[in-house]
Amino acid sequence: MTGDRLGIWLMVATTFVFAVQDGISRHLAGEYNVLMIVAIRYWFFAAFVIAIARRQAGSIRAAVATSQPWVQGFRGLLLAAEICVMVWAFVLLGLVEAHAVFTFYPLLVAALSGPVLGERVGWRRWAAIGVGFVGVLIILQPGVAVFSPAAAVPLLAAFMFALYGLLTRYVARRDSTATSFFWTGVTGAVMMTPLGLWAWEPMILTDWMWMGALCITGASGHWLLIKTYEVAEASTVQPFAYLQLVFASAIGLMIFGEVLSLNVMLGAGLVVAAGLFTLWRAQRAAA
Repeated sequence: MTGDRLGIWLMVATTFVFAVQDGISRHLAGEYNVLMIVAIRYWFFAAFVIAIARRQAGSIRAAVATSQPWVQGFRGLLLAAEICVMVWAFVLLGLVEAHAVFTFYPLLVAALSGPVLGERVGWRRWAAIGVGFVGVLIILQPGVAVFSPAAAVPLLAAFMFALYGLLTRYVARRDSTATSFFWTGVTGAVMMTPLGLWAWEPMILTDWMWMGALCITGASGHWLLIKTYEVAEASTVQPFAYLQLVFASAIGLMIFGEVLSLNVMLGAGLVVAAGLFTLWRAQRAAA
């Protein structure tokens, strides 16, 4: 199997595992405090990150070494906050609608790449960003009924994740992947630990088993993602990341009894199409 084909299959597996993780998060966050759920998840994730970073960098000291600790620390805190917001969105809106809005984040990356990284964004990509935003409006339907503030929660998560992605590209100019990965997991765990302990509540045995599954899917998803980028170019596999919307929506429909409305289908289609066009333009520019 060629590297690109293997990378594509690994990305498909990654999106499926992350979709399962989102489904478990939706279940647990519907029963317990979101902060506690994310904190437990981060404890396991931090241990996984430390092990991976130590193996890749050679030692903990080498992994933690950076000339830009404030940016690295902010990245880690931002991702932890984004996960809390997105899990909250799953509870408020369900997997289908939350993921449909969240797919806007690649377009936000393109929009913010100018002010954050100094990259040039041409009129075609700005047009695609505009089309994607129209798609988000179709999903949220402001003006059709009383606009629910809950609908803005996944959009906030998309903005936070886009900024996290751009800062990841920024620190990659001087730091290794192992260093960035280490800071991501450890600073997130440091942030979530006091919040999780403050929000702590008893959990039944069955849900502890689901919590274990959540931790395993989180670690295995990140491991698969690392392997994906080891065997294939990001530009080759990135379009398949949109499959997470498909898998998560299927879980929402089949497991949680959610409804896939016409406006969500049309809006998500526009957002995905605009995102794929933006990716294609970025590939053309790089070539």
